[in-house]
Amino acid sequence: MSRWAKFLLVIALGIAGGMVYGWFVNPVEYVDIAPESLREDYKTDYVLMTAEAYKVNLDLGTAVRRMGLLGDTPVADTVAAAVSYALDHGYAMEDVALMQELGEAVLEWDPGVDLQKP
Repeated sequence: MSRWAKFLLVIALGIAGGMVYGWFVNPVEYVDIAPESLREDYKTDYVLMTAEAYKVNLDLGTAVRRMGLLGDTPVADTVAAAVSYALDHGYAMEDVALMQELGEAVLEWDPGVDLQKP
């Protein structure tokens, strides 16, 4: 067996051994990951899903609590950042409009008033 063949065989065995170890012996387990650790595009999707849920049930308190999981940033700023990201990255205008509606509702929201579905 030539020197190059031995070298390539050792490299292939190393890659295979690393994959077996990483996938079966000691795989990564994510436990209790906070939504605030999401990338910006996933945070935008999270805000969009929250806006879609708000459109259906009109429960602004729940929507604000859900978006509060995205970090210590004020909810209105979180929605504004999501709208900005969505506009810059070609989200559908219907989705952007949903997030804008949610942002407007958050700006007018009074936490002391119970806003329930009529």
